[in-house]
Amino acid sequence: MKLGLYDAILHDRPLADALRVIADNGLTGIELNTGGFLPPVHVPDIDRILTDDRARDDYLAQFDGTGVSIAGLNCNGNPLHPDPVIGAAHAEDVRRSIQLAARLGQDRVVTMSGLPAGEPGGTRPNWIVNAWNSAALDVLEHQWSVAVPFWQEIDVLAQEHGVKVALELHPQNLVFNPASIRELVERGGLTNVGVELDASHLFWQQMDPIAVVRDLGPLVFHAAAKDVRINPHAAINGVLDNSFRRLAPSEPRTNLGGDEWANEWPAPSAWDFVALGKGHDQAWWTEFLRALREVDPDMWVNIEHEDTELGREEGVAAAARVLLAADAALAVPSGRD
Repeated sequence: MKLGLYDAILHDRPLADALRVIADNGLTGIELNTGGFLPPVHVPDIDRILTDDRARDDYLAQFDGTGVSIAGLNCNGNPLHPDPVIGAAHAEDVRRSIQLAARLGQDRVVTMSGLPAGEPGGTRPNWIVNAWNSAALDVLEHQWSVAVPFWQEIDVLAQEHGVKVALELHPQNLVFNPASIRELVERGGLTNVGVELDASHLFWQQMDPIAVVRDLGPLVFHAAAKDVRINPHAAINGVLDNSFRRLAPSEPRTNLGGDEWANEWPAPSAWDFVALGKGHDQAWWTEFLRALREVDPDMWVNIEHEDTELGREEGVAAAARVLLAADAALAVPSGRD
């Protein structure tokens, strides 16, 4: 498999230094953030690259001789947010990222499906967690009526540029599991929209990422390697624990667009994002890679580091050791081979 790193954890340093960290850990790709919730730190001149061949060539020259190539673009955000300060901006980031991918010789853009308001004129996104009542299905029907035309437009743009758009199956989005990605694809007649298979968000929902890969098959375009540890407190508050604390403006916090901010994680937590190996061992990750290889042996699988117990480089190194060992173990056949 082709193994890389999503660059957000290295946004604290220049691109050249980020590439050195990636190469020093035996990885060969960098997935570049190009908008959405986070700024395009390592691609600061997107507009120039889109229009100026010299600017594009100068940018690509930074990768020469590093042993690291571009492993897709990422603009995770909420392009369906009813607040245009957020939704319209994130939607434009998706469009620009598709155009940028084509300019840079890339064919994968990672993002999220987004989440609209629950009714016409609504101002806040509304995630239906469990549609046991008929009113919840009415909300979903409205949300599909918003989502489908947008993703049909994006699908056409992606086709024109030879790009596949991979939606992360992420809760608090309209698309977050196999049933919902299939519903979007079927309602929209989409051909260039599929899935970025991030195991972490499936783990905490108590799903089996390997089974999901094999269920979705060719709808899986791209993958992320991030682990989850389920903690003892899950027995008390469950994995949908909502005990987040609002951070004050005086505290360090991450802006998500407009006047929306990331909250403080619950403590004690029901579950945590952790480096590979701290939630699931190397043998599990080997079988995950094996399932992805069955779909596409040239698929990029990029580490995403969000383990707050480890430093930036420490966490990248820990995850890379497990992922590289898991990849090497693919030479040993499983019971399925």
